[in-house]
Amino acid sequence: MTEPANGKGYAHPEVLVSTDWVADHLDDPTVRIVESDEDILLYEIGHIPGAVKLDWHTDLQDSVERDFVDKAGFEQLMATAGIANDTTVVFYGDRNNWYACYTFWLFKYFGHDDCRVMNGGRAKWEAENRPYTREMPAHDRTTYTAHEPDRAIRAFRDDVLAMVNAGAPALVDVRSAQEYTGEVIHMLGYPQEGALRGGHVRGAQSIPWGQAANADGTFKSPDELAALYGGKGITADKNVIAYCRIGERSSHTWFVLKYLLGYPDVRNYDGSWTEWGSMVDVPIAKGESAG
Repeated sequence: MTEPANGKGYAHPEVLVSTDWVADHLDDPTVRIVESDEDILLYEIGHIPGAVKLDWHTDLQDSVERDFVDKAGFEQLMATAGIANDTTVVFYGDRNNWYACYTFWLFKYFGHDDCRVMNGGRAKWEAENRPYTREMPAHDRTTYTAHEPDRAIRAFRDDVLAMVNAGAPALVDVRSAQEYTGEVIHMLGYPQEGALRGGHVRGAQSIPWGQAANADGTFKSPDELAALYGGKGITADKNVIAYCRIGERSSHTWFVLKYLLGYPDVRNYDGSWTEWGSMVDVPIAKGESAG
């Protein structure tokens, strides 16, 4: 099941679907629409008919360890959401699909094949006055078998440290400029994202995640994206690691680099600054220079 090419020249145009496509598939039993938001109350206010909610900080996270649900937990989550291995899953949400991409990344981590993102997210759906509902969907339970976690798309602190020590890191810090320079250490309203030190991983390039999106929440063109990242030396011939504070904003950049620009080796460091900024004896830089 594919959407006709939109002519924009993305490396993998099949991962993006339009609001029209979603509207045409609301009753398609082979499609499951998933809403994942930064604002966890939006779904209850109103959601796309038939969409299920996956809450980033309860459904997707281990309740004890700082990690994602394990393979068995993911399988249980999929079965409850009515998602089978051959289901086409379409993600959308607020904030330029910030957490939609985070959930997309986790699905790929456990090997789900057909994942899409609704270009423009909630903002575009609302701007077009498309229908919302407060009715909770009742999808039949499925049986789901997840793959073993794909470590090729996830980076850990030792991976980042090895890249820095090698002397030519292809690291993308997708946080705000103030977080990158160290001016801002603690994000107000985000108690789960604290760190003991401010600044950035030494050698990382500052490319805030939101720069990849247009004002209406859709992704920028391939040429614009290539200029954005290539202009900072983040090119397809390099092994790239993206990070933010807990890996959610950087999953948006991971999606852009891997699926829209087609970079072959991109990883998301979900430990990100909450881990790096609190560890002992790791290379940190402050200010506007990569360091």
